[in-house]
Amino acid sequence: MRRLEGKVAIVTGAGTGIGEAIAHKFAKEGAKVVVNGFSYDPVDDVVASIKEYGGEAVACCGDVSEEKDALKCIQTAIDQYDKLDILVNNAGVFLATAETQDYPIDVFDQTLKMNLRSAFVMTKYALPYLQRTKGNIVCAGSEAGFNGLAQNTPYGGTKGWMHSFVKGVAVEQAKYGVRANCYCPGAIDTAWTHKETGPMDAEMEKMLIEATPMARRGTPEEIANVCAFLASDEASYVTGALWLADGGVTVAKGSVGQQTPQQLRQQPQGELRLDHSKEGLANKQTQTIK
Repeated sequence: MRRLEGKVAIVTGAGTGIGEAIAHKFAKEGAKVVVNGFSYDPVDDVVASIKEYGGEAVACCGDVSEEKDALKCIQTAIDQYDKLDILVNNAGVFLATAETQDYPIDVFDQTLKMNLRSAFVMTKYALPYLQRTKGNIVCAGSEAGFNGLAQNTPYGGTKGWMHSFVKGVAVEQAKYGVRANCYCPGAIDTAWTHKETGPMDAEMEKMLIEATPMARRGTPEEIANVCAFLASDEASYVTGALWLADGGVTVAKGSVGQQTPQQLRQQPQGELRLDHSKEGLANKQTQTIK
């Protein structure tokens, strides 16, 4: 199926990790994709890869928490494709693990800027165009927005904000034909959840897996599949939804993942050919504070 045939989508934070997978999935489903990321992210490589596999995409680098870059990103969609149907607010950061009394103020400020301000600014300036196309917004929530997150309480707080923001936008914008939803991942196989590439230590990494009934990380492609559904016309009656894709961690009690046999812990192979799923924290300073 090409469920997004003829649609134009912006995906923020699409140079690596989940965003890269969403950009590839949307292109495979027929969308024309504006691939956003920082200038040091492999955005051009993602665009080239999409084109190599027969999709259509254009790069737009910039920090979308800043108005000028958000406007540039939206204008790129209009200049290149003459409309905007889908906005995916995927951009965000996970920069430190520390108990709240030790959490650095500068990291707190940066987390709010990248996780919240980016989504607000992009939504604000995209809405006039989405109202014209009866389009939709899909935002990166998290199971941490339901459950909180020890050792990174500000991150969980930003996702709780995102959940409430999206529900408000969904109600407010329904009269214009615009839908808004969240995909809410658990631990996903990206740089964020590995001690070698992110701020989690070995204990936190182990606890994430053991608390998940499926006893494994999700893949970026599994989240991209959820996002593609929410963005498609198949979800025409879905708005204001917080769509959990967390391996069951939100409904679990205790280390239930230990009960799952090894043969059920294997990640699915998937179909998307992704090159940058583990590079989401490259060129970013992370901290593990004990």
